[in-house]
Amino acid sequence: MGKVYLDTVKYIIYARVEINGLVEKPDIIGAIFGQTEGLIGEELDLRELQKNGRIGRIEVNLHAKGGKTIGEITIPSSLDVVDTSVIAAAVETVERVGPCEAKFSIIKVEDVRNVKRKIVIERAKEIVKKLLSTEIPESKEITDLVRNEVKKEEITTYGPEKLPAGPNLDEYDEIILVEGRADVINLLKNGINNVIAVGGVDSKVPESIVNLSRKKTITLFVDGDRGGELIFKNLINQIEIDYLARAPTGSEVEELSRKEIIKALRLKIPIQQIIAKKEERYEIEIPVIEESKEEKIEKTQLESGKETEETTTEKIEPADVEKEIKSKEAKVFFFDVLKSMEGSLNAKIFDKDLNLIKEVPVRDVTENLDGAYAVVLDGIITQRILDLAEVKNVKVVVGVNKGNIFRIPKEVKIYSLNE
Repeated sequence: MGKVYLDTVKYIIYARVEINGLVEKPDIIGAIFGQTEGLIGEELDLRELQKNGRIGRIEVNLHAKGGKTIGEITIPSSLDVVDTSVIAAAVETVERVGPCEAKFSIIKVEDVRNVKRKIVIERAKEIVKKLLSTEIPESKEITDLVRNEVKKEEITTYGPEKLPAGPNLDEYDEIILVEGRADVINLLKNGINNVIAVGGVDSKVPESIVNLSRKKTITLFVDGDRGGELIFKNLINQIEIDYLARAPTGSEVEELSRKEIIKALRLKIPIQQIIAKKEERYEIEIPVIEESKEEKIEKTQLESGKETEETTTEKIEPADVEKEIKSKEAKVFFFDVLKSMEGSLNAKIFDKDLNLIKEVPVRDVTENLDGAYAVVLDGIITQRILDLAEVKNVKVVVGVNKGNIFRIPKEVKIYSLNE
């Protein structure tokens, strides 16, 4: 008889039989074929359906118990659900196997595709999780590359000298003055558009720069080397400069990261302050970047292996130590929550007392941050989530991994399980 290939099976009929006597498997199969023949029409005749490959091989599993035969029967079907159900009902009408009374009952009709669907769902979850942990950072790098190229295309020229500059320069009240085109491109790709290049240390400053210095607030942003000092000395006597910013010692503006650019501009020095210190020699005093109190605590703990009340520069108040301890306890709490969520691809949102507000899919987290104090993600911490957390006043963001983050908001603390 014909046999249905596994990839064509849609349904499996599961039946149970109880027979008052001892019989063999061929007896049961023969009874099913014989007593259903002509019962439900020629189109659903079991022998013909099996020959045509619409019904598969009938499997019987028997065991004897107290003079009776108990068996489980499976019948694979490639028919539709209605025809398969009719076949199942017909099997229940079989009353005898050989000379023995028998009772057939259908346990269930199983849709084989449901099993496959479950396999597909589980596999899809694995693929999504892998995508979130490995592929998304690469995608972020691609978008950053595209964004940087777009920024390069946004570079314009200014004035009759065609100086390299950001777009719509006249719309800004404050202008950042750098040395060359490469400096302009680096600031543009890091989101700073109010920038123009002076064009080096020539003896004559372009007239466009002179005019801008009369109308705008000018910050001169120079390299952290001897060349930066020369540009400053050349420009200070020719244009009106309001502030001086400098790259870290030995670094050039064109190679700075966004964090380094922002930090240098934040530490800019008023020109009048420099002139007051050096009335005859306009030398640049490199700003000293002070460590924060938190950085000093961390540095001291790393060196000593324990918490201490003093650093090399100042005494740590008891309140600061208590704050540090609470921070560590919170981190443990958040990581415990994250580990309990493994594989869920969800996000849990907490209030300031660390009470759970709601749990949502990671893809919906950006729409549910109102009133949140902390967010724990079974996924990647992205720049988009951090930017929105800053807007929504979220204080803590916790995730499995960090994506390609180029800016961490000052008021947002982030923890990554795989750091």
